[in-house]
Amino acid sequence: MKIINPSTEELIKEVQEDSSESVQKVYEALKKGQISWANQSVDSRIECIKKFKEALLEQIDSLGSILSSEVGKPLNQSGNEIRGAAGRIDYFVDNSKEILSTRTAVKEPNLEEEVSFEPLGVIANISAWNYPYLVGVNVFIPALIAGNAVLYKPSEFSTLTGLEIERLMHEAGVPKDVFKCIVGSGDIGQQLLDLPLDGYFFTGSHKTGQYIYEQVAPKMVPCQMELGGKDPMYVSNNNDDIVAIAKGAAEGAFYNNGQSCCAVERIYVHEDHYDQFVNAFVEEVKSYPIGLSTEENVFIGPLTRENQIAVLENQVADAVDKGAELKLGGQAIDRSGYYFQPTVLTNVNHDMEVMTEESFGPIIGIQSVKDNEEAIALMKDTRYGLTSAIYTKDKEEFRSIGKHMNSGTVYWNCCDRVSANVPWSGRGNSGFGSTLSEEGIKAFVRPKAWQMRF
Repeated sequence: MKIINPSTEELIKEVQEDSSESVQKVYEALKKGQISWANQSVDSRIECIKKFKEALLEQIDSLGSILSSEVGKPLNQSGNEIRGAAGRIDYFVDNSKEILSTRTAVKEPNLEEEVSFEPLGVIANISAWNYPYLVGVNVFIPALIAGNAVLYKPSEFSTLTGLEIERLMHEAGVPKDVFKCIVGSGDIGQQLLDLPLDGYFFTGSHKTGQYIYEQVAPKMVPCQMELGGKDPMYVSNNNDDIVAIAKGAAEGAFYNNGQSCCAVERIYVHEDHYDQFVNAFVEEVKSYPIGLSTEENVFIGPLTRENQIAVLENQVADAVDKGAELKLGGQAIDRSGYYFQPTVLTNVNHDMEVMTEESFGPIIGIQSVKDNEEAIALMKDTRYGLTSAIYTKDKEEFRSIGKHMNSGTVYWNCCDRVSANVPWSGRGNSGFGSTLSEEGIKAFVRPKAWQMRF
């Protein structure tokens, strides 16, 4: 497998892919190793995870450099990702033991009822390239703490980072027959679907997630999907500092080059604020430095995948053909690497793909609405349901709009953020199941009821 730097299109390294035989051997080893791992105390497993987190922070510069080189993420954003992952690990370290403890449901003179939690077994973690640390720790950290073995497949676009995660896990004391990284593209991913694993946890596109779900369904094991989004943001008439909101919205749309599942992908602005918002938004995006992921202060780096350029070009052409105004950008940048100009489209509507189909790049459509009712109808007009953002001074107005949102997360005066304290979940084409919070810990265990008479 050739690992290509998306900033320069230069070859970074060649890595030997796994084979069906090697994947089978890994599975057999994990199946045996999981038993002894599960028999260890939760405290001993947590100690390994603490050491893993410490190593992340100690080696953040080298890890960030590797991440930036293979996915094109600017160095400062790579560092932010690793620090964010460490913060999420803290949540799991601090809360897992209590959440996984056996609890008493009923205690009477002649009857006791308890609930205990047992690991699933050997689980597959088929992870994503856009945030390999952040989306990875959402799965493999609580899975390991709960006593599972993890067959970890990083995206082929973040292979080197996946191998670094494996190295750090083993150095932290997680046995080699408990956490194992396998390397390869779709063919190797298919091998995982053919194995008799005890759970599947996937982060990626709706198309791939649907295929995995269909393949895994006959096994009747847990299968959890964190998929894409077409996340809306609404700026109501009840706002004052429109310039500040526009700046925050621009970051929410273009951070990580728009390659975030929860990035703002479509914006609706009350007609009274529309012109001011658009002008401020465009000026903010114009200020974003574009360059190599290794250059200082760069905000917009290359896209990770070359073929995404054509997707964005087609969305721009479709929108302009249907009457949209191209306020900024609109095409690939003529230089080595997979660069696309930060793009802003106005006078858009839902006949255009840019407002209905996932973009996953530095492109946004901004639509004017006459009132809250129109905004609600447009925000709900989607097959996706990951996040929805509402900007208003009035909390009651936020609640009245937010209750209509069919999304796993609703933001008030913020966007594009994830917290370990609350569930991260999607609806519709954005997937199902939860990571993070108590729900995200219990996703990796099976409850067992104990009913005891004396």
